[in-house]
Amino acid sequence: MSSEHEISADERAELERLRAETAELERLRAETAELERLRAEAAELRSKQAAEAPRRRRFSWRTFVSILLIVLGCVLAPVSVFAVWAGNEVSNTDRWVATVEPLIHDPAIQNVLTDKITNEITTRLNVTGVISQASDQLNTRGLTRISSLLTTFGPQIDSAVTGFIHSTVHKVITSPAVARLWVQVNRVARQGLINVLSGSNTGTISTANGQIVLNLGPFIDLVKQNLVNRGFSLASNIPAISPTVALFQADDLGKAQAGYRLIKTLKIVLPVLVLLLLAGGVFAARKRLRALMGAGLGLAASMLVLAIGLLIGRSIYLSSVPPSVLPGDAAAAAFDAMVHFIRITLRLVLAVGLVVGIGAFLTGPSAGAVRTRSAMKSGAGWIREFGERRGVSTGPVGTWTYAHRKGLRIGALALFALIFVFWGQPTAPVVIWLAVVLLVVLGLIELIGRPAKQPQVADQT
Repeated sequence: MSSEHEISADERAELERLRAETAELERLRAETAELERLRAEAAELRSKQAAEAPRRRRFSWRTFVSILLIVLGCVLAPVSVFAVWAGNEVSNTDRWVATVEPLIHDPAIQNVLTDKITNEITTRLNVTGVISQASDQLNTRGLTRISSLLTTFGPQIDSAVTGFIHSTVHKVITSPAVARLWVQVNRVARQGLINVLSGSNTGTISTANGQIVLNLGPFIDLVKQNLVNRGFSLASNIPAISPTVALFQADDLGKAQAGYRLIKTLKIVLPVLVLLLLAGGVFAARKRLRALMGAGLGLAASMLVLAIGLLIGRSIYLSSVPPSVLPGDAAAAAFDAMVHFIRITLRLVLAVGLVVGIGAFLTGPSAGAVRTRSAMKSGAGWIREFGERRGVSTGPVGTWTYAHRKGLRIGALALFALIFVFWGQPTAPVVIWLAVVLLVVLGLIELIGRPAKQPQVADQT
């Protein structure tokens, strides 16, 4: 009887198999139900996002405030650059000397100074009058023939003397002694420029008849002494004179003086305000990386606008200066020297804006940025694996670098930010080189870092 109810080994195995299949089916049913629940939640979430999307597109105060602040910062950036330039030119002696020092080496300026000083000296000497007096004295002493010859060749003698003075003046103007004197005079002239812009009209640089003029007295004294040393004793008769030469046309000097007083007040406020506006715009944005990219590229675009403005201003200035006041090549040299540091600053800000914009793009969530980062990681991984296949491994250093890669990246960014801040007066090439070196450092962190090898689990089947 009991033998009829006994289960054979095969039947027991089949029963266990059916039980296992039943349990597996129950598990699959539970997973299918969970999957359906997740799909329903995802569909509900998508429907909510779709319902909210039009409302967000209609109005988002954070987006509006972000755009407004970034646009205001970019608009004020060129004004800030100009304010910093103007403030440095009148408050920093070394900057002012560095601005005007190249002018004395410019041939156009040298020719203007040579012609002006030569004309002042020959006018005071009055060679024609001296020849006429000498001819009269010879005639009264009965030397009529010599007197007649002197009168006949008077114009040639006057021309020869003028040529000698002109060549001597040109040699003096192009000499190192005058270059040193130019620097000394312009160190004093910095105060003169302040006097001009603040309304006082005293000093080496002053205003006269709507022009900013330079006092040539020190240069004439140097030329007079040089002529005497060369044996031209007649030069000792030149009286102490202080003629001037026009450097810049200043028809709107009153506006410039008012602008100077305003810029002197705002030269620190404006750069800080621009930074606060841009930072506030990025902070207020919903997508801050995109806002940072917009701020960087907008800042670069504003510098391009400033560069175009300088070109237009240069053309207007050159067309407004009469050749009788200052020849075109000399006026161009003077203008280019004065705006030299504006151009350096705008190139610097342009480079910083491009670096920030490109950096924000590469770290952003866009498809292009993701593909770029993936390509960089793949390239670094391929190089690392290529070296490991040939026995070159970073070992514990690579494992440590991978574990601390985020901190190393932040440290590299902070270090290069400090280098940029404390560089002093970085130029656009310096910014570009710093950005390139930073990219190399970040690439090395990615290349050296390697995850720790996971321990292999033995197969127990």
